[in-house]
Amino acid sequence: MTGADREPSEMRVWAPGGVGEVRTGDDLVTLLLDALAADDDPDHRPADGDVLVLTSKVVSKAEGRVVAAEDREQAITDETVRVVATREHAAGVTRIVENRLGLVMAAAGVDASNTPAGTVLLLPLDPDASARALRDGVTARFGVTVGVIVSDTAGRPWRDGVVDIAIGVAGLAPLEDLRGQADSFGRPLTMTVTAVADELAAAAELVKGKASGRPLAVVRGAGRWVTAEHGPGARPLQRTGPDDMFRLGTAEAYEEGFAAGRAAAGGTPEGRTQA
Repeated sequence: MTGADREPSEMRVWAPGGVGEVRTGDDLVTLLLDALAADDDPDHRPADGDVLVLTSKVVSKAEGRVVAAEDREQAITDETVRVVATREHAAGVTRIVENRLGLVMAAAGVDASNTPAGTVLLLPLDPDASARALRDGVTARFGVTVGVIVSDTAGRPWRDGVVDIAIGVAGLAPLEDLRGQADSFGRPLTMTVTAVADELAAAAELVKGKASGRPLAVVRGAGRWVTAEHGPGARPLQRTGPDDMFRLGTAEAYEEGFAAGRAAAGGTPEGRTQA
């Protein structure tokens, strides 16, 4: 890691302006580098150990990941790998699914905000690759080593409100494993693994906002987690498959449980007793 091996006692977060509306086919990396270069505050010049946090929406727009709104449900289906839970409500049915990126999200991350009327946005094709491209661009233009996060907004079980999480990472340790270290009373930590990339993504969203036209934020003071190599990306943050403690919704858990019970009693999963 490029930063000192100690807990940071101070961080600064700011969002440069000047990016403007991003459209299909735009050279996003150049737009972002130009915005960083145009910031007239000398303290804001990119430095070793900075972490850049980029909202996924502008990546999706540059990639042309826009579909007609009337195809939203089909878009959700197309992005879905596994249905985790469904919930009926007055406006229809919400699907919580695992999408092709391995993320478990409502509506597979298909979003209708900050996009022209009549369209919705899909998540980027490869957020880790987008993060690597921006990181390489910063190094080439400014000669510094930074970390990059591509973030998206998500809800959380048992908590109201939404936060930004990291869906793409480059040059940053996404997790910090504190297991085996001692707490302030000398007892060993046995469970603590900090989601560094998610915490930095959430902090950055507070200065980017949702409609300010500032899709990029810079976090300074997190250099201890910035790495010399691109690193493993965002995948280590995802808990899916057998490690997912809440992989089923209520209806799906009931259905699976009833099927298992019928099979154990000698019946078929559909409930018919075999002759």
